[in-house]
Amino acid sequence: MILDQSRREFIVTGVGYALAVSPVTAFALTTSGTGLKESNVTIPVGKEKLPAFLAMPVSGTNLPCVLVIQEIFGIHEYIKDVCRRLAKEGYIAIAPSLYFRQGDATKVAEIPKLISTIVSKVDQKQVWADLDATVAWLKLQKNANASKLAITGFCWGGAVTWMYSHHNPQVKAGVAWYGKVSGDATPTHGKFPLDIAADLKVPVLGLYGEKDSGIPLDKVELMKKSLAKGKSGSQIIVYTGAEHGFHADYRPSYHEKSAKDGWAKMIAWFRKYDVGSK
Repeated sequence: MILDQSRREFIVTGVGYALAVSPVTAFALTTSGTGLKESNVTIPVGKEKLPAFLAMPVSGTNLPCVLVIQEIFGIHEYIKDVCRRLAKEGYIAIAPSLYFRQGDATKVAEIPKLISTIVSKVDQKQVWADLDATVAWLKLQKNANASKLAITGFCWGGAVTWMYSHHNPQVKAGVAWYGKVSGDATPTHGKFPLDIAADLKVPVLGLYGEKDSGIPLDKVELMKKSLAKGKSGSQIIVYTGAEHGFHADYRPSYHEKSAKDGWAKMIAWFRKYDVGSK
């Protein structure tokens, strides 16, 4: 499907984007809302209300669903536009705000402060519970077919994609964009993708950049070997010349060739596992 998108012709500062990534580059893509319904929704999680951004086609029933997992920067314009792009492909795309108890990541201007005051305090078990609640909410929506469920995420959300696919076997397919595969355990973050790779049941496609300074290629190779020991059919692709954040079109790290190829491979991966029309 050809997406209805246009490039911003000048650098913009802030508008709809997280403060920590301002200014936004001229590469930033915007997807037309024509033919789409988008809204801010709330999802019950116990006595709390989880905020989420939802995008879907204005018509159609029995629509497949995609959980869209944020970068460390929270639910800002880029993540919303990813939801719109998926809605153009025929999906119900929902991005739950997984930091909402810890703070508004879009309002923190310094990345070290963002990590220390918000991201590091987000408990893995809390994330699983919030995503479980999101899936339960999708099952109640009349146009949704939550049995056709996929997940994708970027950076912090890429790691979540691997881990939630292990947590919830209801997920049919996942695509993890440059998610960290290893690290040191903390009270809030007990395991990493390398710890669960061999036991994974859900097929996950991992998309990584050759020049990613934060995710060494030797760790990515270890992830490949660990996945090969299991039976999930998961795969990893490493893009030559691409850095961390190569899909993030609003940042200098954007690598157009890799981003476009990765998107096409993501849609094909979902359809291969019967999430979406073939």
